[in-house]
Amino acid sequence: MPGGISAPLTAALQAAHSDRVIYDLTGIEAQYDRLVRELPGLQVRFALKACPVDEVMRCLADRGAGFDAASPAEVAQALRTGAPPERIHYGNTVKSDRDIADAHRLGIRTFATDSVEDVTAIAEHACGARVFCRIATSGEGALWGLDRKFGCAPDDAVRVLATARAAGLTPAGLSVHVGSQQMTGEAWQQALETLAATLTALAGQGIVLDHVNLGGGLPALGYRDRHGNRLDPPLDKILTVLREGMERLRELACAPLAFVMEPGRHLVADHGVVRAHVSRLTRRRLPDGADSDWLYLSCGKFNGLYEMDQVTHPLVFPGQPDDRGHVLAIVAGPTCDSDDAYGGGRHPVRVPGAVTSGDPVWILSAGAYATSYMTQGFNGVRPLPCVCVRGAGGAASRGERYGR
Repeated sequence: MPGGISAPLTAALQAAHSDRVIYDLTGIEAQYDRLVRELPGLQVRFALKACPVDEVMRCLADRGAGFDAASPAEVAQALRTGAPPERIHYGNTVKSDRDIADAHRLGIRTFATDSVEDVTAIAEHACGARVFCRIATSGEGALWGLDRKFGCAPDDAVRVLATARAAGLTPAGLSVHVGSQQMTGEAWQQALETLAATLTALAGQGIVLDHVNLGGGLPALGYRDRHGNRLDPPLDKILTVLREGMERLRELACAPLAFVMEPGRHLVADHGVVRAHVSRLTRRRLPDGADSDWLYLSCGKFNGLYEMDQVTHPLVFPGQPDDRGHVLAIVAGPTCDSDDAYGGGRHPVRVPGAVTSGDPVWILSAGAYATSYMTQGFNGVRPLPCVCVRGAGGAASRGERYGR
């Protein structure tokens, strides 16, 4: 959808008379199909935290995707889509003894890890399970680096997987995550080189893995930066780096090596929109003496646009002609919180100067994390309902719901 709005989303937006999140299932399916064509043999484990909407998850499961779950509750939701347990892994390295036991009881047999302590707990509460070890990355080049909470050093990964083997677990794989919305091919290149070196070190210990998990991080294409300029991640280059790196790892491996990825935003961000409305366009003089225009919307950080600190979403104002005057305004949500604004309230973007309270606004490329990061009613602002559409007419799927 980058550069435009799909026909199903356009029809649904035009028909909507109240605020909502809308997903184009056909667009999500096409995005999935493109990814598996670009990376032949890839097993997709959708990072469901990006869009825990049953209809979205079901359409991906029907396509052959599995799920990257981060809690027993996410495991249970993934199972409800019809995905078999063998296509679901517990991808969170942070989990309690009870989490491990509950996931194992639900049928999960593959767990992420990054420490000896976690391996010991998995051995006790998920006897005989498979584990893959997450290697830390710098997160450089990503909008969200994910570089401190997760992962271990490569030499520690060898120790962790050796400990897993000694504890009766199956040391099955390695994983990386180069950061969310990764904007460079170099980050992937560095991660693949680290994986290659670690595979070689493991082989020296007699540990032969059956898969490599390349994690998430594939970018969406429809975002803009804090100033409203289009972001332009080099997706073609990234995919080329991945293809070449996968082939090199296959050549290095002592046995057939499968590849897994955990895309989230890459599959859904550009195929979800928010129908919101204008609360007010105002001009105020700030303490520094400068005049500042502010566009307050009914949707912001706490009810659908949680990531507005790092990105701005393209805005469409239906009915506002392009030849009318525009102003540079800070775009902000409706709550009484200073963080509820594009770029922390410091980066204005171009908006029509004639909008008035109640006018509709379409917020594009808003499909990632819109439902999962939505509060349950901060300042009394209720979560947006969610609608899924598909097909030429944009007919809605059964029901209108939030999240699940």
